[in-house]
Formats: sequence, C-alpha cells, structure tokens
Amino acid sequence: MNADTVRNARSLLFVPGNRPQRFAKAVAAQPDIVIVDLEDAVGADEKTSAREHTAAWLAAGNTAMVRINASGTPWHDDDLAMVAQFRVPVMPAKAERVGELERVTELAPGAPVVPLIETAAGVAGVHQLCAVDGVARVAFGSIDLGNELGVDPDHRDALLLHRTLLVLASAAAGLAPPIDGVTTVFTETETVTDDFRYARSLGMAAKLCIHPAQVAAVHRAAAPTDADIAWATEVVAAAVGSDGSAVAVNGRMIDVPVVERARRILAVR
Repeated sequence: MNADTVRNARSLLFVPGNRPQRFAKAVAAQPDIVIVDLEDAVGADEKTSAREHTAAWLAAGNTAMVRINASGTPWHDDDLAMVAQFRVPVMPAKAERVGELERVTELAPGAPVVPLIETAAGVAGVHQLCAVDGVARVAFGSIDLGNELGVDPDHRDALLLHRTLLVLASAAAGLAPPIDGVTTVFTETETVTDDFRYARSLGMAAKLCIHPAQVAAVHRAAAPTDADIAWATEVVAAAVGSDGSAVAVNGRMIDVPVVERARRILAVR
C-alpha cells in the first residue's frame, strides 16, 4: 500500500487487532483501506497478542494500515517497531507533537503516516503536524475530542470549527483532504451516508468506519450525484476551447477554479 492509496482512499475500516478472525472479514467488506487497531479497541492485557496477530497477518503477505498506541504509552515503542518492520501505513493515535511524528517517520522511512487528531492539543497544532515530512493526510478523532471538550461528538455545530481547521491545515500543507471520524450508529446506514455527505460539504474526503456495513454507505456518499455529473459535464463542455476567460453557464460565472472542480467530479464518477 503506497502513499497514493492512502491519499485517494474514501473508506477506512477499523478491525480490532486482538480479533484476527475478523481480519479477512474486514477485507471482504471492500473498504479502500483496512486499519488494524492496536489502540482503543484492545484492552491492556491483550496489547501484546494483538500486535503479534497483526504481525502474523502482515507477514503472510496481507496489507493494512495500523493504528498504534499513542506516544508515551507502554506499548508505543513496540507497536512502532512492528510497523517499521513491515513498512505499512501507520496511524499514530492522539497525535499532538511534531517530534512524535518525526520519530515515526525516522524509524519507518517511506511508510505513509496518518496522524489521528483527537485531542485539543492536536487540533491546536494541526498546521505543524500536517507539515511533517511523510504525513500523507490527517484523520479526525471526533469521539475522543468530543469527550475531552465535554460536547456531544454527534453535534455537528460543536465540532464544526475543529473539522474546518483540519481541512484548512491539510490544504495549506498540500495534503489530501482529511478523513472524518466514525459514526457510532451501525444498525442502519443512512446516518453514515448523511454524516459523510456533511463532512464532504466541509472539504473532507474520506471516513473512518467501525462496521463492514458502513463501507458501502460511505462509498455511496462519495459518489457524485446525477445532478453533479450533469452540472460538471456542462461546465467542462462550456470551457473547452475557451481562452481562459470566464464564461457563463445557466446564468452563473464559470472560471478556471470552477472548471477544475467540475473535472474532479467527473474523474471520480
């Protein structure tokens, strides 16, 4: 799995590292990326066995991103050593400081890094974190952040600023758009689809999933609508052969940035 795969991913599905029987099931759900989780999904007494299961899975020729325990925890160094051995993409939990990420990139050179921004300190330093060499994009840990801030993580207005800061920092650093946090509802999928459409409206372009059923819902939300495609087709057609000056389509001004947006829509349909 290379950095382009990470940058272009729409869906990233977590699977607990201490449940190796679920690894193949996660792959079968056809997410763009499977994330084997060594952090929140795994109790302290199973951290070592989860790391061993993950290493065995990777050694067998499978691929995954790995969410490792946060810097400063008793498991971080061993998690990082395992990731460095296999050179797989890594998601450092609770990313807050540049030095933490630089250590990851030094020990696992070439492995795409996706910092999980899920604390107030991480959000406050997100511009610096995005600028670290080796960071491919950032992900939003809405549940942990909401808990730290004392707000409902499902309340969109409460975390609007924080999502927007991730989008702004990613764009300023030339990174792929950020990955939105999880939707805890998985008994039905319309909530996931709606949540991701909202995140996309803010400039995010991928979503973390916690259940295989959520993957297809994310992909549905990522696909342009028929109306989007019709608009983009008309805009691109109007721009063909122009000298770069603005044109009008259905009473609206169309210039170069609008045409670029239309072309991006057509590229992913």
